[in-house]
Amino acid sequence: QVNEVAVTRDTKQILGVNCVVIRDRVWMKGALVEDTFDWYAQDLEGNVWYMGEYASDYKGGVLAGHGGSWEAGVNGAEAGILMKARPQVGDAYRQEYYAGEAEDMAEVLSVSGSASVPYGSWSGDVLVTKDWSPLERSTVEHKYYARGIGLVKAEKVRGGSEAIMLTGIRRE
Repeated sequence: QVNEVAVTRDTKQILGVNCVVIRDRVWMKGALVEDTFDWYAQDLEGNVWYMGEYASDYKGGVLAGHGGSWEAGVNGAEAGILMKARPQVGDAYRQEYYAGEAEDMAEVLSVSGSASVPYGSWSGDVLVTKDWSPLERSTVEHKYYARGIGLVKAEKVRGGSEAIMLTGIRRE
């Protein structure tokens, strides 16, 4: 599986807030299976808000649907915090909310963790979160965020054995 995340130069206004558009594409065995546009904004305190996403799922190269898509302020959907400006161990928060579709949660496990992935290694300053959703109670992930880079590693600790690791950064 290959997951490519690109910060675009595009913006989208949601609830009067200018959001950065992030494109997130996933390929399995060379075939595109997901193409998502995520919308993020940062407040004056430094918190990063997740304002929604437009997801396109593909099967056999054919568009299969837009499940999981949501936008804050539409049909009861609410923005969530993706990254707190000053996280503390034990902080728990909603990352996204659209009833029955997108209900991801996170809890801060460590602000002084370590991570080693093909791209590099960090020690003592990695934010580690436990991520889950009430919609998928059997799955729990731990995510590792390096200062100045973002997500460098994600691994399922319940509900599977998948892991995502940062292998490179390309600047254009």
